[in-house]
Amino acid sequence: MDASNWIAILDFGSQVTQLIARRIREGNIYCEILRFDIDPDELKKRNPKGIILSGGPCSVNETNSPHCSNKIFDLGIPILGICYGLQLTAQKFNSNVKTGKKHEYGKALMRITKDSLLFKNISNPSKVWMSHGDKVTKIPEGFELIAESDNCPIAAIQNTKLNIYGVQFHPEVVHTPEGKKILMNFALNICKCVEDWEMSKFVESSIKSIKEYVKEEHVILGLSGGVDSSVVAAILHKAIGNQLHCVYVDNGLMRLNETDEIKELFGNAFGIDLHIIDAGNLFLNKLNGVSDPEKKRKIIGSTFIDVFSKKARELSKSVSFLAQGTLYPDVIESISPIGGPSATIKSHHNVGGLPEDLKFKLIEPLRELFKDEVRLVGKELNLPDYVVNRQPFPGPGLAVRIIGDITSERIHILQKADLIVREEILDMSNHLDVWQYFAVLLPIRSVGVMGDDRTYDNVITVRAVESLDGMTADWFKLPYDVMDKISNRIINEVRGVNRVCYDISSKPPSTIEWE
Repeated sequence: MDASNWIAILDFGSQVTQLIARRIREGNIYCEILRFDIDPDELKKRNPKGIILSGGPCSVNETNSPHCSNKIFDLGIPILGICYGLQLTAQKFNSNVKTGKKHEYGKALMRITKDSLLFKNISNPSKVWMSHGDKVTKIPEGFELIAESDNCPIAAIQNTKLNIYGVQFHPEVVHTPEGKKILMNFALNICKCVEDWEMSKFVESSIKSIKEYVKEEHVILGLSGGVDSSVVAAILHKAIGNQLHCVYVDNGLMRLNETDEIKELFGNAFGIDLHIIDAGNLFLNKLNGVSDPEKKRKIIGSTFIDVFSKKARELSKSVSFLAQGTLYPDVIESISPIGGPSATIKSHHNVGGLPEDLKFKLIEPLRELFKDEVRLVGKELNLPDYVVNRQPFPGPGLAVRIIGDITSERIHILQKADLIVREEILDMSNHLDVWQYFAVLLPIRSVGVMGDDRTYDNVITVRAVESLDGMTADWFKLPYDVMDKISNRIINEVRGVNRVCYDISSKPPSTIEWE
């Protein structure tokens, strides 16, 4: 991959800035999200082929609103301003930005008024998504109008001499059907990028850089069995072999048979030095009588740190590096203009609170990647589909899906019910359309009849949602025959359950997990 073949995205605080990056990367072009106030000289040294100015929640006319250096516009690098980014561009070139009499949020019909490389092969008119209160009221000096809408006379502008473009709508959201094509027109036709961001090349370059960085030293990794830690384990093992030591803490709250699957895949099939710690009884004792979800999380988190730290100390004489599954969204969050100037990565993984005396150097092989890219890397490394496509699983495990007290009996009930849910949905031809699905054990019992006997047993709720990124979600409309199989199997195969419900709430107002 050519180090100069990339797009820089300056973040002005939009909720959807990440979507710009995802759309560009989906087109096999590398991009990075940077702070809005990056030094222009630093940016020039990194030599991007294009710059995108994101949207943002502020008005460009506010005293403390984020502004990039005007020198950004003098670097001779193609620029695309989106919404707030367009308004910044207009200000720079002596135009007016005013609060509109009528705010525009939602779908609009954009009419292309002049041929432009930005709109090559775009329908005219084209549906776009607007979300703005301010608007540009005068075409900036040196620019020309290229698109308009009923409520936005200046919907898009260009200056072909300076290679600077601006759009008032949001091409990055799915509500702009041809938005990805517009972004790719900018990247390919205007910035002259090459489509060379491929996961096979990423794996190749990562293995090389890991070898150079680690050399003869050893690495410890907290392996959870989730997608991120599994892919980290696979790529590190490919790079450094037996210099990698994985620690898997079985807290007794994992999915049914999960520990055996991890032992078989990573210990036996991959031949990784895998240390499995059976700490189920320890966690269960500490959770005894605890029903508050936040207390559950804190107990599980601190106990994990204690268990992992003890093993890390045993290995610390030979281990110098701690590996983590940090992903690009975590990195982005640390540089957000909302979060201040610090570039420190937040402690977001289970091993984030290790004692200070464990002075490991950090290695994060996936910190440049989004989740969907991590899955592609997993496929490149020949991880099985059930690992690559594994759904998000909460750090506290089934503890946050058992509402109320946690006992070994309740864990066993939920494990068996959850397995049935997974088996039946995985049997659907379109199971990949379901973002997440699982069972929840409620803290109530209900009256039932089995055979000639009256029962008073547990209630299981099934949760299945569809989503693009987990930020919002809608309940998934499972076919009735699948719901029927799930209900019948749980009631017949899981002793202690006599009622199955289906959660039909969306996020928001509900969350995906129950706790």
